[in-house]
Amino acid sequence: MSTAVEGRRWLISGRVQGVFFRASTRRQAERLGLTGSATNLSDGRVEVAARGPAEALERLEAWLHKGPTAARVDSVEGFGVDPSDIVESGFQTD
Repeated sequence: MSTAVEGRRWLISGRVQGVFFRASTRRQAERLGLTGSATNLSDGRVEVAARGPAEALERLEAWLHKGPTAARVDSVEGFGVDPSDIVESGFQTD
């Protein structure tokens, strides 16, 4: 696995609020060694930002397309971002 740090941001639509999506994302990201955040947006989507090796980010993205059991993911929009714009330690949810 490459150790070069990359940054990515995703907007996830569907039934993704009130179904432990953010907490489950945090657990998945921590398992993959990623840092970042997951935030509920006022329009019902969840925004996820993460930094780490490309392979780990790809695994997180694959998981985001499914989410936790109670979620229904309709779409995932992904964007590359500057990793320095993402928290360097831990994974935050709010």
